[in-house]
Amino acid sequence: MDFIYVGEITSTHGIKGEVRIISDFKYKKDVFKKGFNLYIGNDKEKKTINTYRVHKNYDMVTFLDINDINDVIDYKGLNVYIAREELKIDGILDEDIINMKAISKKKEIGIVTEILKSKAHDILVIKKEDKKYLVPYIKEFIDKIDLNNKKIYIKEIEGLLNENWYINFISRNVWRIFKYLNH
Repeated sequence: MDFIYVGEITSTHGIKGEVRIISDFKYKKDVFKKGFNLYIGNDKEKKTINTYRVHKNYDMVTFLDINDINDVIDYKGLNVYIAREELKIDGILDEDIINMKAISKKKEIGIVTEILKSKAHDILVIKKEDKKYLVPYIKEFIDKIDLNNKKIYIKEIEGLLNENWYINFISRNVWRIFKYLNH
């Protein structure tokens, strides 16, 4: 079975077996609902959601057949997963992008090794040998994603895939830097 990480149980809440899950999973509305299975910890212990609610930044969950804090206290700090085949969505998961071959029209760029989260947008980390490229994961930089062939096509924009991006940045913005330093 293929598992996808969705968050971590940070603590319990109350005395009736409710847990707090911190999650930035993109498709929470499809996962955190009554009857959906979660898999907890390294052993992937299967638990079925009984109730769900949002409280502050947390996803609050109770499980079927658990009504006491003592039954969930050991879950504190454990990771929460879902089974890939149980998730029915019409989108692309971050896990689908990881290990894809990144290609531009001119060359093979490398392999997507991770996706960094930022407030503005996600960033693809693409590595090839000793080179690392950071590409914004937004439509302006992504031409297409081929899930079947595990390839992601990157639009080649000037300076995007240059190893000396900082030199290009400084040379293009030297007047701004000069103005900032002199004020």
